[in-house]
Amino acid sequence: MQSITVENLSVFPTKVLCVGRNYLDHIKELENAIPEQMVVFNKPSTAISSHLHAFQQEPIHYEGEICFVVNKGQFSAVGIGLDLTKRQLQSQLKEQGLPWERAKAFDGSAVFSRFVSLQGLNIDDLEIELFINCVRVQRGGVRQMMYSPQTILGELQSYTTLCDGDVIMTGTPKGVGEVQQGDVFLGRLIHAGKILIEIEWLAH
Repeated sequence: MQSITVENLSVFPTKVLCVGRNYLDHIKELENAIPEQMVVFNKPSTAISSHLHAFQQEPIHYEGEICFVVNKGQFSAVGIGLDLTKRQLQSQLKEQGLPWERAKAFDGSAVFSRFVSLQGLNIDDLEIELFINCVRVQRGGVRQMMYSPQTILGELQSYTTLCDGDVIMTGTPKGVGEVQQGDVFLGRLIHAGKILIEIEWLAH
């Protein structure tokens, strides 16, 4: 079972729950319809990784996201995640009206930074920035989300049990694209203008 790091402790999520189409600019970017209800999909614990791969059967696309860890039914910690996607396969599955799992839930498709405690933080002031080879490609925050983190939490709890350590990925702002081998990714989690987490991944 794969682990994440929360305040220097190893934690073993049972699952990763992901929200799709949560930023209007990203919906327009992919020419998707604005959903009438929250789009949710799961990744298994085997999807969790700290390594970024550029190719798995086909090119991989990155989506940078603000991510939360659940403890006792509430958000306890926050970090940065990359929701990796086989975009070509996803498009084929969507055209056929089939589920996305094969394009979203493969091994290594959920890449995470360490997570830090939410104590003393205002969730509404959280933002993410993602740079590739020193060029900023994504920036977005909680205030731009269609569904707030608390709304997401309530919706998920309405139909599934959230176990301690489970991770919730809250969607991606515009600026997604293909991962190229050798790319250097730099992710930043920002709270009220202050950098909380900075992490670098090299795409293999």
